[in-house]
Amino acid sequence: MTFQDLQTITLNNGKKVQVHTGLFINNEFVAGSSGKAITTVNPTTEEPIVDVQEASEADVDKAVAAAKECFHKVWRKMAAPERGQIIYKLADLIDQHAEELAELEAIDNGKAKQVAQDEDIAGSSGCYRYFAGWADKIHGKTIDTSYDKLCYTIHEPVGVVGAVIPWNYPMMMAAWKFAPALAAGNCIVLKSSELTPLSILKFAELTVEAGFPPGVINIVTGYGHICGNHLTNHPDVSKIAFTGSTATGRKIMASASDSNLKKVQLELGGKSPQIVCADADLVEAVKWCVAGIFNNHGQNCNAGSRIYVHESVYDKFVNDFKVAAEQIKVGDPFEKDTFQGPQVSKGQFDKIMAYIESGKKEGARLVTGGERHGDKGYFIKPTVFADCKQDMTIVKEEIFGPVVAISSFKTLEEAIEKANDTTYGLAGGVFSRDVSTCLRVSAELKAGTVWVNCYDVFDQSTPFGGYKQSGFGKELGKYALQEYINVKTIKILIDP
Repeated sequence: MTFQDLQTITLNNGKKVQVHTGLFINNEFVAGSSGKAITTVNPTTEEPIVDVQEASEADVDKAVAAAKECFHKVWRKMAAPERGQIIYKLADLIDQHAEELAELEAIDNGKAKQVAQDEDIAGSSGCYRYFAGWADKIHGKTIDTSYDKLCYTIHEPVGVVGAVIPWNYPMMMAAWKFAPALAAGNCIVLKSSELTPLSILKFAELTVEAGFPPGVINIVTGYGHICGNHLTNHPDVSKIAFTGSTATGRKIMASASDSNLKKVQLELGGKSPQIVCADADLVEAVKWCVAGIFNNHGQNCNAGSRIYVHESVYDKFVNDFKVAAEQIKVGDPFEKDTFQGPQVSKGQFDKIMAYIESGKKEGARLVTGGERHGDKGYFIKPTVFADCKQDMTIVKEEIFGPVVAISSFKTLEEAIEKANDTTYGLAGGVFSRDVSTCLRVSAELKAGTVWVNCYDVFDQSTPFGGYKQSGFGKELGKYALQEYINVKTIKILIDP
């Protein structure tokens, strides 16, 4: 079959757009060496969108070789301000193509087009713009040791970075890794999800227009057990940045250990708690807790999927939460005011429905939802369970869908204990009018991020990353730069 890169697809609203379907290596869209393709599926219609090239191990080798050559010969030698200007240009191009990028995310991911444009795409360009400003501000220190020695440190890029991103935030998760890595002077090979490759392929086109030299950015779409595994094992990759499941994170750590002991950064799963105290503003608490679980259809690593409410306001909170959940517009992501589109795939749909059934069987009270929405597409009604116990499956395991488990508590000590009763530690939230209560809970929650009287609020300058089995390392903010540099100490003896 002859490879034809540029294909025309029809969006849900009838608009036609062109997308690249090749692998992006050395600034070119190329055919995969295996001749195999991956069919992307529209989760709204359950119908195929387009076939994209499937990356093999040989394709990963080509991408890594291109990145390695560019790193040593071009990118690391480019003046930092010049690198920054190219990243700024990329941010501008993302803004210029924001609607098209959002449309591509809507058709192959299922997220609401307007939400994708206003939050995901805008957040991505903001991330590149933020780290572009850091490109010429990464430097070491002079250290006073003794009178006859000059000692200083320099911050060097690690080299070739391998990045593996999930399907829930394609553009944003790529930005969180690309932006700090590029600012620090690294070259990258990114494995995009086989479920949601389209916006990333459009993004690749923009990197050429921005002026990135060939080999700085390489993107391969393929399956984790083939090209993902080969990328994490590759001896010429100096660092792996991964966002995804805890189970896969374990495999990546083992792979890094068995290969070349490459640096590893993991942003993994979560089962994040939200604590609503007796004195909380219930209107605000309900608003933020609803957003905390149902944003991105619940397909969110830091989703506030466990809510603990003081017994004195428990019944009112559950009732108000039910009303708010039932007001969420579920439907075609291209329709106006849609907040929740379909789940990303049939597999994800089935997994979530199985968790809902387990909640029913284990005795949780189904308040609302718990069933499919409509008769076509992978839609699930926002689902609320109440009176949940700590040993229930829906309380213990990450569902990654629009399902929340609500429980009551008597004392703040009980709430904190229940909140920390998890193998995860990505995020948490607390709602209270009392400053001391908020400070105490924030200090005692074992989580990388704690939101107070709000939830799921991000900014490019704010570091994000987990505790325990939610991984390690930080994305965003100045802290993220540390993940992509090596610190070298230089000590010079001065002749007396």
